Order: sequence, then C-alpha cells, then structure tokens
Amino acid sequence: MALAIEDITALFESRGAQLYGSEAVSQLDHALQCAQLAEHWGAQPELVIASLLHDLGHLLVDQPHEIDNDTDDVHQFIPVPFLRGVFSDAVIEPIRLHVDAKRYLCATEAGYWEHLSPASKHSLELQGGPFDADAALAFIARPHATEAVLLRRWDDLAKTPGLPTPGLAHYVRLMRDCSL
Repeated sequence: MALAIEDITALFESRGAQLYGSEAVSQLDHALQCAQLAEHWGAQPELVIASLLHDLGHLLVDQPHEIDNDTDDVHQFIPVPFLRGVFSDAVIEPIRLHVDAKRYLCATEAGYWEHLSPASKHSLELQGGPFDADAALAFIARPHATEAVLLRRWDDLAKTPGLPTPGLAHYVRLMRDCSL
C-alpha cells in the first residue's frame, strides 16, 4: 500500500526524533540536512526528495538504526513498495541505489572509505563491502546510479549536530510538487 505524503510527514513527526544510528543527529535532522545539501548543489526536485526520503526505511520498521547490529537492515529496499504510485523512479531509484552507491564509491574513489563514519563503515561490511571492478562498472551503468552517487555524498555529509535547515513543511510542499 502506497504512503500518502501525510503518512510520510507523520512518520517523520512521530519517529524522526530517534537518533540516526550512533551519529549525533536525529533521523529527521539527517533527512533535512541531506535534502538541504541537494538543494544547495542545485539538484532536480526529485533528487532533493530522494535525499529527504533515502532513509525512510529506518522509520518504517520498529527497530533502532544501531552500529552494533550484526545484520544488514536492507533499509534501502523497505520504502520502495510504499513509494510506488506516489513518486516516479527519479525519486525511488536513487533511494534504492544509495547503499550500492557507497559500495561503488569505496571501489572507485581512493580515500573514500577512510572518510566514512564508523557506523557507515560497519554497515558497509554488512552490505557486502566495496564492489569489485566489474560490479562497479555494472552499477554506474544503471539508470539513476549517478543520482544515487550524488545522494550518497550528501548522505555522508548530513550529520552535523545543530545545523539549521529548512523545516519539514518546506519539503512537504516539494513532495507534493514531485508526486505523481
């Protein structure tokens, strides 16, 4: 069943105060910072919304996003069926691919892994580790992979405690504009 924009808003309002894993920001702060970075870099509205919603899977399941988990939570796949019929692939696919984008960047960009937070390094190992050369080439050839890589970069930066951002209402308007 698809989530209405009001349902997405309610999820952020009811569960967004949860800490984003072991980072010093909440789930909502992380989402807002990621969307703000996308806007700052001139991303298309659909990619801004993908940046806002990329970790919605953490809010849809009733388990904390913790560094000491020993299994991959596959949070990138959880929201996909709930977003189909609400948003186009330009929103959904970067969300679905943002974990693989981290695997791609680790395989193709010297020094990328070293700059990941401890929580992100831990989750990368659970998610299969860096791609090999063939998998990296196959990934970047996929539709929306380039956008997923951009989202990933903003995801990595969106962890600053106390950073001022536009409020959720700003992005709710943009979600409405991007909805089908």
